[in-house]
Amino acid sequence: MTRIGGNAVRMAVLSALVSGLAFLGGSRFTAPFHGASALLGGLWSMISSLVVLQSSRRHTIKSSWRRVLGTLIGALLSGLYLSFLPFSIWGMVACVGVTVLIGEAAGAPDHARLAAITVVIVMGTAVANPSVAPVVGAALRFTEACIGTAVAVTAVFLWPQTRPDDADAEHSSPSAGRRGSDE
Repeated sequence: MTRIGGNAVRMAVLSALVSGLAFLGGSRFTAPFHGASALLGGLWSMISSLVVLQSSRRHTIKSSWRRVLGTLIGALLSGLYLSFLPFSIWGMVACVGVTVLIGEAAGAPDHARLAAITVVIVMGTAVANPSVAPVVGAALRFTEACIGTAVAVTAVFLWPQTRPDDADAEHSSPSAGRRGSDE
């Protein structure tokens, strides 16, 4: 049986707190603009917080920039598409392909993946809520992702760490996988 270490418990508690705060922030932000999608706004913010939250401050910051940039690209592309053309599954598929191509051409495959996910969310919610202007829907999804990202980044700076970037040292240490009996 595997022993659960202090860092695992720390990450579990931090993930639970961050996801709850991000949900509240995202849903409360979206409610005044479009109450019908406030739940989705909270979920999108929560997902963003969990995507960004990593085992160290440094990795969380790095992940946060990828999340914000990828979300911006996906929101812009899908909002632009929906402003001129009606939703279609083939249009969404084409937007995903173009988004990934842009990310790959820029040498940022992680951005491309996150951007493609945003395209799917923005376009899917546009179908579910056709009364919301495409640009407004895209702006809401982008802002919700930023809220979740900000919650995760803030949390890793406020939450005490056992040692600065101890997770980095643990993952890079050749003995990291052989610990246990001599501790």
